[in-house]
Amino acid sequence: MLVGVQPALAQQKFENLDRIDSLVAMTVGANLGEPGGPAAPVDRRLRLAACPATPTVEGPVFGAAMVKCDALGWRIRVPLAAGAAAGASGPLPRTAAAPQSRFARPAAAPSREAVVRRGDPVQLMAGNAAFSVSRMMVADEDGAAGETIRVREDKKSAPIFAQVVEMGVVRIPGFNDF
Repeated sequence: MLVGVQPALAQQKFENLDRIDSLVAMTVGANLGEPGGPAAPVDRRLRLAACPATPTVEGPVFGAAMVKCDALGWRIRVPLAAGAAAGASGPLPRTAAAPQSRFARPAAAPSREAVVRRGDPVQLMAGNAAFSVSRMMVADEDGAAGETIRVREDKKSAPIFAQVVEMGVVRIPGFNDF
């Protein structure tokens, strides 16, 4: 009798990943694979502790939805497919939708202006299209988009090299792009 009960108990220790997929889809207003919806299901290898309350979903922010369990302190990032969900954002600006003339001046080279400053809090990301993990860190130096800088968790921890993606976001080199 205990043998039949153990698998049921083991399932209750971990968060239901199908539930997370559904919560993300409902929050962003698009299903899996649709523009603005989750790019892929949450990685089934994750073993998140079962949240005693319904996990909260924030986003979309920087192309992803953040799923959090405040009671237990875990948080995951769910990458979203390119494109906006219906109603998630307003219409495209007229300049973005207008076609470019082949005789128009080429766009200016991107500026190498620092988007991350020393001492700024940054979100360190690692992952690929199917999953991602993030952690808050502090920048040790200034960096422009595309540059590699040092970040660390606190003053006493060893630095980690990360590539600046955009303001407040860095990623570990070597992982596939989101």
